[in-house]
Amino acid sequence: MHQIAAPRGRVTTTVGQATLGVASSAVRVGTAAHEGGRSGVASDFETLLGAARAGNPRALSALFRDTQPLVLRYLRAREPRVAEDLASEVWLGITAKLGTFEGDEAAFRSWVFTIAHRRVADHRRKQGRRRTDPVPGDQLDGVSPQDTAVDAIEELTAQEAIRRLVAPLPPDQAEVVLLRVVADLAVADVARITGKSEGAVRVLQHRALQKLAAVTTRPQSAV
Repeated sequence: MHQIAAPRGRVTTTVGQATLGVASSAVRVGTAAHEGGRSGVASDFETLLGAARAGNPRALSALFRDTQPLVLRYLRAREPRVAEDLASEVWLGITAKLGTFEGDEAAFRSWVFTIAHRRVADHRRKQGRRRTDPVPGDQLDGVSPQDTAVDAIEELTAQEAIRRLVAPLPPDQAEVVLLRVVADLAVADVARITGKSEGAVRVLQHRALQKLAAVTTRPQSAV
């Protein structure tokens, strides 16, 4: 049996690349440790999907167990106070529209995070705000200025790694990083979900990497 691909950081910059790459590893390790290992889906995704559409409880459960941890990590980084509620809404949206979905595993992951992105947008419209909740300062302390970006991120849990990644970034850059690293989506998918051009997504990713490189190498006294 194989799994829907675990998140990878497909990025290109020195310190930023190390930071995102190790954070991606932390997501993989954290998911396995915290969730007891991902259950995996059937080797034939079309068969699994067909069974889930038919209401097979085991197939639905397999899809849920394989996607929910990553969706929660994404939502906790975007809206930590209501992440679980939004995750429930996402799953309800998936099950309600599962019969309309067509595509392979990569397309399914992109579709799932499209729903998650829209739930966050809907929530923020209702709340009348468009910002990412700040991460408590005590979650960002405790890292020695002598640590490299790689060593610092390695010491954090998967969720803390994600929070540390997005904390210093503007919302649009944070969204791109989350969809690229946590959801492991291609630039084209991120562009479609966010309503931006592929060029704009690449620019936002590049700026995010520059920002992360500056933050992770900055002396502590300058913070």
